[in-house]
Amino acid sequence: MCYYFSLYIFQTKVSEEITTSSGRGGKLLNLSDSILISLIKHRQFDLVMMARNSIPVLGLLLLCCFASITEATYKYKYQDPKQPLGARIRDLMGRMTLEEKIGQMTQIERAVATADVMKNYFIGSVLSGGGSVPAPQATAEAWVNMVNEMQKGALSTRLGIPMIYGIDAVHGHNNVYKATVFPHNVGLGVTRDPALIKKIGAATALEVRATGIPYAFAPCIAVCRDPRWGRCYESYSEDHKIVQLMTEIIPGLQGEPPKNYRKGVPFVAGKKNVAACAKHYVGDGGTTKGINENNTVINENGLYSIHMPAYYNSIYKGVSTIMVSYSSWNGQKMHANKKLITDFLKNTLHFRGFVISDWEGIDRITSPPHGNYTYSIQAGVNAGIDMIMVPNNFNEFIDGLTQLAKKNVIPLSRIDDAVKRILRVKFTMGLFENPIADNSLANQLGSQEHRELAREAVRKSLVLLKNGKSAAYPLLPLPKKAPKILVAGSHADNLGNQCGGWTIQWQGVTGNELTSGTTILQAIKNTVDPTTQVVFNANPDATFVKSNHFSYAIVVVGEVPYAETFGDSLNLTISEPGPSTINNVCGAIKCVVVVVSGRPVVIQPYLAKIEALVAAWLPGSEGQGVADALFGDYGFTGKLARTWFKTVDQLPMNVGDKHYDPLFPFGFGLVTKPSA
Repeated sequence: MCYYFSLYIFQTKVSEEITTSSGRGGKLLNLSDSILISLIKHRQFDLVMMARNSIPVLGLLLLCCFASITEATYKYKYQDPKQPLGARIRDLMGRMTLEEKIGQMTQIERAVATADVMKNYFIGSVLSGGGSVPAPQATAEAWVNMVNEMQKGALSTRLGIPMIYGIDAVHGHNNVYKATVFPHNVGLGVTRDPALIKKIGAATALEVRATGIPYAFAPCIAVCRDPRWGRCYESYSEDHKIVQLMTEIIPGLQGEPPKNYRKGVPFVAGKKNVAACAKHYVGDGGTTKGINENNTVINENGLYSIHMPAYYNSIYKGVSTIMVSYSSWNGQKMHANKKLITDFLKNTLHFRGFVISDWEGIDRITSPPHGNYTYSIQAGVNAGIDMIMVPNNFNEFIDGLTQLAKKNVIPLSRIDDAVKRILRVKFTMGLFENPIADNSLANQLGSQEHRELAREAVRKSLVLLKNGKSAAYPLLPLPKKAPKILVAGSHADNLGNQCGGWTIQWQGVTGNELTSGTTILQAIKNTVDPTTQVVFNANPDATFVKSNHFSYAIVVVGEVPYAETFGDSLNLTISEPGPSTINNVCGAIKCVVVVVSGRPVVIQPYLAKIEALVAAWLPGSEGQGVADALFGDYGFTGKLARTWFKTVDQLPMNVGDKHYDPLFPFGFGLVTKPSA
């Protein structure tokens, strides 16, 4: 208030002096009042002071005005972006009560988050679980408005600490209607192209920011060692070296740290980037029989040499947060593993960002989950988890942590470590300066540029496993000009199936109503010659195939969408009627089979009938990338980043194992050249 009052006096006095002093004074007297005001607002005091001889009263007024600007703009040191990061954290920490600190450690689901809840409980973070949206088919503007409403509640607290909103953007901004859905990680690992993955990270960041969200729970850097695991499609490879390469998505999401930036310190470049989250720490891809949230039985050398290396790269690249795994290591729950979270991750690797739990992750420390919640809070927080994804029953968590802290069961030093780390990320990403989102990036959501990038990623992630009865008689690339072709299979005209889990809903949605994109069938129709008749029949019988005189057939089959435990499978079979479709079509006519799946599946029994075989993984919304390679506009280049087994009895089987006898080995992939 004092600032604006002083500015008004100053402006008025200058106007009077200009009016009564026609012809005298320096250059300043020729400036308009608005420019004077602008000079003051932008602290160009040296130019204003040129007028002291012309306007005698300016000296005193300017002193008052300068003091007012400083006082009004930055009441406290932590609010001043010119202060060193450490000084801002210390200043804010020194002003916080225990209640405010515990609020910062609490992450709640948007369904229970209101402006009043944010204000009354000092909540530090909100998230959207899979499929948790402000409204069905919500626009970017609707997302921004929702996030801002919660943010205003956080900013209305005594200290005005902004909250951080997080979401699972694991293959693009996959929760959001009309966002670009990129291939899942299992396909991206095939590309072995870190530059491409970095571009995907940058595009994803723009789409996430378009909805007002500054934090993405990605990337998953699990090393999936057993395809029976329901999260295997979230893993880039069975080989940690490929997973390490793919951590280049982090500077895509967050921006590239300067060359002299301190390693281990979180980095977010600005309002077009998001805080990233490397997950799930550590060993989540090595559980027995691939059972989700199960026990990873491996010695220390194996854990550090297979499952840990990608975390080194992530920390080196400035990842802001790390999420703890539901799984156990040799019987000990990771959410309670102080040795790995505090001693190794924080103290040995010098990770300076914050560690976050998974959804109700601390609840699962006990069996049954939530069986002794007080103990779960104690074990999880003392192990080194900084932010707890509650996500719904936040009163119980806040009350429990408060009592444990007051009794010193959880030391205040542990609380302070957690809050410092959370504040460090928030300060680093500029949340204090820019807490309120706007609609300026709304046009980035599902933009054509991003869809073209996704299309490129699709074609580079395809693996050609078989091409013709022999190398001398390849089937691919297919001719675009043919009298009549058959497209068959449950996945040919199904956008939901080709996107997989973690798309609009947590478990994914089968069908074509979930979002916008191009199915593989539509892509084929877009690509063939206008004179070519394309006949689609999802599951034709052999008589239909034989009687229609097709030139060739494209059969698209695979797995139906799933996520996490719902995807655990001990048989890894193609979903029905996929096998019968392959037998009916490929037994009667030359065909190419495109497998849409989150992992290698049983294919050996059908291989003899199949003329050409393509692994398309879960390509996402841009099915045109599949047609690009099938018809030779681009060549096949992908190499398996996973071993393709003969039978499930061989599992787990990974490259380098003593008894390695795959159907298609790690690194296999036939190459074709684009058609002339």
